[in-house]
Amino acid sequence: MDLNLRQLEVFATVARCGSFTDAAERLHVAQSSLSRTVMAMERGLGVPLLERTTRKVRCTPEGAEVLAVAERLLSRHRAEMNGLERYLRGDRGTVTVSTLPSLAATLLPPAIVRLREEAPEIDVHVLDGMAESALDRLEAGESDLALVAVGRPRPGTRARALVRDRFLAVLPPDHPLGEREETTWSDLAEAPFVVTGGDSSVRRVVEDALDEAGVLEPRLIQAGNISTVGGLVGAGIGVSALPALALPLMGFADHVRVPLRGPATERLISVVVPEHRTPGPAVERFLRVLWGMRATDHPLPDGAAWQL
Repeated sequence: MDLNLRQLEVFATVARCGSFTDAAERLHVAQSSLSRTVMAMERGLGVPLLERTTRKVRCTPEGAEVLAVAERLLSRHRAEMNGLERYLRGDRGTVTVSTLPSLAATLLPPAIVRLREEAPEIDVHVLDGMAESALDRLEAGESDLALVAVGRPRPGTRARALVRDRFLAVLPPDHPLGEREETTWSDLAEAPFVVTGGDSSVRRVVEDALDEAGVLEPRLIQAGNISTVGGLVGAGIGVSALPALALPLMGFADHVRVPLRGPATERLISVVVPEHRTPGPAVERFLRVLWGMRATDHPLPDGAAWQL
């Protein structure tokens, strides 16, 4: 038993119309072609499917069963083809982004909201972690793109800068440097300096900046994440320097922010994609949303700006 979709469509149309003539008009084919198709189905199945009279046709019991099967299959086929069309247009699918916790909390949410306004059937999965972990996931095929602070792209990837993220001094509310219009890395290092873990991209920038500023042996207090940095600074245990997009993660802590002058005052946030992997339509659409946010100058936290 081997009936194709075209045969099922022809039979269902004839059966619903009750007339070969009307069915031929609806399908825009010759009536004789429909007759041959139905007769071939009857020969293949070994049963009559239609009772023919001079005025109309109607289904036999076997034909009624074939009609029910045909309508279910045709309905499923139309639904699947519609779904495929939506996928190819970038209206449906899944996007997985590996990124930093600070970007997952600040930069990604408005992008996801904008994407859902355009294409509600696209799901975005966010894998947050340190920069190296985000790039590892991209290389392993676990994510479609990475949104990270990256210097030189890894082999096999392409990076395009999206946002400039400026570092600010983060001080306890009663710290003397809080009265200044700006401060320097060397001024900050006179107090205990709270830093994130060694695998953090922020930690590397801070250590390079302190070294370039001539601070040979800074008193470092290590914290596991940005929220912990905020708690320690708010309690007056030390000072810190953080990029603007990370600061919302410590909004609960009482602190003062002061512009920071000197080396390494900003980091570049880049969109990283595999060089030899073609992105799917949903990923392409999400990338267009990100660049569209830049083009329309979507608001960013103070200290962050789109890389033009």
